[in-house]
Amino acid sequence: MKFTLKGRKKSARPQSFVREWFNSIVFAVIAATLIRWTTVEAFVVPTPSMENTILTGDYLFVSKLHYGTRTTTTPLQVPLTHQKIWGTDIPSYLDWIELPSYRLPGFSVVKREDVVVFNVPPARLSDGVDYPVQLKKYYVKRCVGVPGDKLVIRDKVVIVNGNTLPSPEYMKFRYTVTANDEITGRTLRKLELSSDDFTMLGRGRSNEAVYSMLLTVNQRDALRELTFIRAVEPDANTGAGVDPDIFPTSRFAPWNGDNYGPLQIPEKGMTIALNDSTLALYGETIRLYEHHKDAELNDGKLLIEGKPVREYTFTQNYYFMMGDNRHDSLDSRYWGFVPEDHIVGKALFVWLSVDSEADLLHKVRWNRLFHVIE
Repeated sequence: MKFTLKGRKKSARPQSFVREWFNSIVFAVIAATLIRWTTVEAFVVPTPSMENTILTGDYLFVSKLHYGTRTTTTPLQVPLTHQKIWGTDIPSYLDWIELPSYRLPGFSVVKREDVVVFNVPPARLSDGVDYPVQLKKYYVKRCVGVPGDKLVIRDKVVIVNGNTLPSPEYMKFRYTVTANDEITGRTLRKLELSSDDFTMLGRGRSNEAVYSMLLTVNQRDALRELTFIRAVEPDANTGAGVDPDIFPTSRFAPWNGDNYGPLQIPEKGMTIALNDSTLALYGETIRLYEHHKDAELNDGKLLIEGKPVREYTFTQNYYFMMGDNRHDSLDSRYWGFVPEDHIVGKALFVWLSVDSEADLLHKVRWNRLFHVIE
C-alpha cells in the first residue's frame, strides 16, 4: 500500500550567487540611506574655517536627531549622492517632482555656541547653481546668534543682547609675525601650523622675514617666546574701514568682520516696518528664503505678487553663523542669515582625522579620534 502526502510544496530553489549579492547590496543601500537621512551622517571638512576646533581633514559624525530630520524635497534622486553622481558632472536628481520640506520633531533646538552643519544659502556658494535647499553645499560653523537676538561685534568681540559671548577655546585670529630669518618647517610643525595658517609676505628693511599668520592664543604666546621672533602683532588691516564684501552691502551697514552690527536676527512672527534701512538689511532674505512665489525688490520697495508691502512678518526662524578661524571664514558676516530650513544637524565628534601634509607614518591624527566637538 502506498501513501502520499497531499499539499506538500516543493522546496524553494536556492538563489544564485549573483541574486544573493544583488539583494544584499539593495538592502545595504536602503539601510544606509535611511540611517543617513534620519539619524547621523558623516561629513569630511575640506577647509580651515573652523580651526582649531575642527581641522581640515576631520571626518565628523553629525546628528540629525538633535534638531529634527528634514523630509526630502527631491524624491527622484540617486541614493547616497548629493549634487552629482559620483565622478561625473551628471546631476544626481530630477526636479520633475518637488515636495515641500517638513522637519520631524527633534529633542533640541539650535543654541548659541552649537557647532552646526547646514546648507549654505546663497547659490553663488554652490557653484552658482540654484539647487534645492537640501542639495546646496554643506558648511560647518558655530552659531553665535539665534532668532530674535541683537548681535554686534566690537573689536573682534561678539556681543549678543548686551552680553559678551564666550570665545571658543581654539579660536584663531590673523597676526603679523616678524622673525630674524625664515622660520623653519620644523618650528612650524612643532607649533602645529599647516600651510593654510601662514604666508610669508617678504622681507623688511632690515632683511627680517615678515609673515601673516592665523594663530590661536597658545600659538601666539609660543611664538613670542622664541628668541628669533621679533614681534607678533594683531593684523592692523582686518578691523579697519568698510569691507565691501560684508553683508549686507549697503550704506546702512558700514561694517567689517571685526566691527559689525548692530543687527537683529529675524525670528518667526517678527514684524518689521519696511523702509530703506530695513530693506537693505532684510530685503534679500525675504525675497530669497521666505518661499513667496513672486517677491521682488523694485525701486526701494518690496513687491509680493505685484503688490507693494509696507510691513513684513517673517515666516521662519534664522540664525547667524561664524567660523572659529575668525579671519579665514566665509560666514554670516559675508553672506547673511541661515534660514531654519537650511539647518542639517549638530556636529558631534571626530571619528577620523587625516593630515594631508604629513608623511605616511603620521597621516592619521590619532589624538583626534573620537574627539568631541565643543
